[in-house]
Amino acid sequence: MSTERFDTIVIGAGQAGLATGYHLAQRGQHFVILDAHDRVGDVWRERFDSLRLYSPARYDGLPGWGIPAPAWSWPGKDEVADYFEAYAERFALPVRTGVTVDGLSRLGDRYVVTAGTDRFEAGNVVVASGTWQTPVIPDLADRLDPRIRQLHSSDYHNPSQLQDGPVLVVGCSHSGADIALEASRSHRTTICGPVRGEVPFDLEGRAAHVAIPIMWFMANHVLTERTPIGRKMRTHVRSGGGPLLRVKRADLAAAGVEHFPAKVTDVRDGTPILDDGTALDVRNVIWCTGFRKDTTWIQIPVTGADGWPEQSRGVSPDHPGLYFVGLPFLQAFASMLTGGVGRDAAYVAKHIARRQSRAGVRPSAPTLT
Repeated sequence: MSTERFDTIVIGAGQAGLATGYHLAQRGQHFVILDAHDRVGDVWRERFDSLRLYSPARYDGLPGWGIPAPAWSWPGKDEVADYFEAYAERFALPVRTGVTVDGLSRLGDRYVVTAGTDRFEAGNVVVASGTWQTPVIPDLADRLDPRIRQLHSSDYHNPSQLQDGPVLVVGCSHSGADIALEASRSHRTTICGPVRGEVPFDLEGRAAHVAIPIMWFMANHVLTERTPIGRKMRTHVRSGGGPLLRVKRADLAAAGVEHFPAKVTDVRDGTPILDDGTALDVRNVIWCTGFRKDTTWIQIPVTGADGWPEQSRGVSPDHPGLYFVGLPFLQAFASMLTGGVGRDAAYVAKHIARRQSRAGVRPSAPTLT
């Protein structure tokens, strides 16, 4: 098996990987970005068709080049995908697509990254593989009537995937509310699960022009790991769903969507049962139950007691040369947002460049042995 050697390997060509690549390139570092998808941006192309960002374009840009859209427009998922692809091309970032990383281990003072039969080595590795990767579906889903069509939000694209009959959306966070409203136009729709707050203004109305800049400042400078309110918010964000953003409870009610605050906790005779005992006769279930962070492919002890990688501003405290970018609350609430990840990426790239310099290693071209 041949091995390619680099100074730095970045795993993932989403917003975190591209932002990190930009800053590494600005510092003259030699690196490669590995991504499992066929095209840069495919992680966005695969999302549901009507998805639009929850922040205006002026706050959605990656470092060096903002998203080419009116400042107060709300880019759709395909616009974001095409922007990511154009961004990689604009800055000639060395992205290799179709490379699914399945292992990260350590060999002496270097790291080994494997992708099937491909093998890579580097002194530095940046894990930028996304905030959450693995869809969460409760075990009880297997007990539902097989005639019920089940989709996770990651597989849902539009209502044409649904069969005739009522729809149950499980999970009342922002994506669940968006999907429930869309489904209600062609199906009788119910949504269940607690609402964890909602933004108290029209996300695309005039009030947003005042409120969103304030919220953006807070996301970057107040809700951080250094403040009590930030640390409290970090625990909430990492363990539960977010508030309603574009679609509110009033919007759902106006569309005829019935909301049950209870959760699905049981199945009886193939029918979903809420924890208040309510049975729901449905023909479709869309699980908007979130994702979990997958670190099983990292064969190095990196996680803390909360199951998330231990790091300080993206720098691993125990494994020199190992970094994380794009985690929720890596430094602040904005760390997981398209327009907020650049600050963390800049810090990590600076740390890598200093580490290389202290070791007396000059940037070198990749080699193959």
